[in-house]
Amino acid sequence: MSMRTLPLLFVNLGGEMLYILDQRLRAQSIPGEKAHKVMNDIITTMFNEKFMEELFKPQELYTRKALRTVFERLAHASIMRLNPPSMDKLYDLMTMAFKHQVLLCPRPKDILLVTFNHLDTIKDFIQDSPRIMNQVDETFRQIIDTYNHLSPGEFQLIRQTLLIFFQDIHIRVSIFLKDKVQNSNGHFVLPTSGQVPWGTEIPGHIRLFNRKGDEIKRIEFVHGGSYQLPHREGSFELYGDRCLKLGTNMYSVSRPVETHISGATKNLASHIKEKAAPNPLAKEELNFLARLMGGLEMKKSLGSEAGFRLNLFTTDEEEEHAAQIHPEELSCQVISIQADKDQQRNEELTRIMGEFDVAEQPSQSTSKGNDLLAMMDEL
Repeated sequence: MSMRTLPLLFVNLGGEMLYILDQRLRAQSIPGEKAHKVMNDIITTMFNEKFMEELFKPQELYTRKALRTVFERLAHASIMRLNPPSMDKLYDLMTMAFKHQVLLCPRPKDILLVTFNHLDTIKDFIQDSPRIMNQVDETFRQIIDTYNHLSPGEFQLIRQTLLIFFQDIHIRVSIFLKDKVQNSNGHFVLPTSGQVPWGTEIPGHIRLFNRKGDEIKRIEFVHGGSYQLPHREGSFELYGDRCLKLGTNMYSVSRPVETHISGATKNLASHIKEKAAPNPLAKEELNFLARLMGGLEMKKSLGSEAGFRLNLFTTDEEEEHAAQIHPEELSCQVISIQADKDQQRNEELTRIMGEFDVAEQPSQSTSKGNDLLAMMDEL
């Protein structure tokens, strides 16, 4: 497992979230000023300096539950509100889109190009906001400084860590189904033709070498595909041509997007198992996440500004239907853990968490097993 995966996961999922919200804001004809404010507020919160500083520290990935909580808070960082079914659909679309991009990356290092495509498009949303643009550019530079020097093996480990995170998530998405890049069981279809990765050759030859490294024999074979060499390598700098479409906005041409859970019974059982028997460190992880989120400038109330509800479904009836069939087990489970069995481990976690410069926590709620959202509400 790579300890440098979290920033890439967060930025790419965040980019997909912004693409989807932008498409739905336009589809529902939300007035330009309100839509602009929503995008600016979410991007400002997402690239908060304190939050990014903690995110870039080498660490293991959060659990799916914890990461979803982060994005639920981000989605509500402005005057927009999402009902639970719409939030579920938003997160499903984000997750499947980035999973598809990771699977299709020609080289493990190209995950960086996917990330830069997301950041380039995010910057297009905030062209008239220099202050927010500086925040995004600072994160851009952090990614360049952190990842550009990594070896191919380290990028392969990052890619593998991402694929493990997305394992067993097989949600069918209408765009992918219509484009025939996803099967009816939710699995993606990997292409057997197209451009080969930069620095490689078109298949068709087997070369044999002697001990000195000299080629002594070459055998040709029919590969059965249609391959092309890339014209050039994508740019890994702040500005440049990425030469890769993965990570660009697939919602730029408006079309309805639906999601369907594949193998719902199996997935429900796995979700319940995950919540019923969590990692022994889950409470510490959630506590840390709550502290970390304390650094974000979240809007707890709409104040005098009128808010609005965004529906990710085509109609309100569809959203209501999704709410009725939404498994209660997935929305009402509360983690309850006795985490005091390993005193040495708890002391180490306390020491590590004490190193973070985060907002002070209220002292009135200290019982074990507090729900994460309840802890966040107290911030």
